[in-house]
Amino acid sequence: MEYIKIKNADQIVKNSRYVINNPLNYKGKWHEIFNNNNPIDLELGMGRGDFIIEMAKTYPNRNFIGLEINDSQMVNGIKKLENLNLKNLKLICIDAREIDKIFAKEIDTIYLTFSEPWPKKIDEKKRFTHESYLKLYDKIFKKKKHIILKTDNKVLFAYSLESLSNYWYTFKRVSLDLHHDENKIPNIMTNYEKQYYKEGRPIFYLDAIFES
Repeated sequence: MEYIKIKNADQIVKNSRYVINNPLNYKGKWHEIFNNNNPIDLELGMGRGDFIIEMAKTYPNRNFIGLEINDSQMVNGIKKLENLNLKNLKLICIDAREIDKIFAKEIDTIYLTFSEPWPKKIDEKKRFTHESYLKLYDKIFKKKKHIILKTDNKVLFAYSLESLSNYWYTFKRVSLDLHHDENKIPNIMTNYEKQYYKEGRPIFYLDAIFES
């Protein structure tokens, strides 16, 4: 997916008080960053930040980390934070494949919200629910593994159900049309999701856990 390049995005990201510029230095020490022992939740591919910002505002007793590889995308989130003081939110601009170098067993929940679906078979390993990523998550989850996924892509959703099931996850909730599900699920929308909702497109949702 291509994004509009924002001038001086790297400097804007670097200078934000929400951004951790040297995340590898804090492996095993993220509670020191937040100065508490509250649960830490991670969103991979935070995009423009709508979801992770609203989650931090809604759940002040949880800590949130938004990860995004594209600095221009992260700038959009940083701009939304200019007049906010969220002590339970930090941002990281880095490749998701580096997460085992950034976190020890510190993460409670991983959110995958409208991740790039990588529809071609040749790109299968880039999907955030591919086995290679699930093995990475094993290294950073605290005890219970917990993944929440939302997508508008039916192929990615079906793939994720199979991949997680084969990896011995079980499903607490599955929805084929989140916004019209009879059993309402508390839901904070991403930027993409808001647009898809207006268009009437179904949103697929799963809440998966693994307890050893």
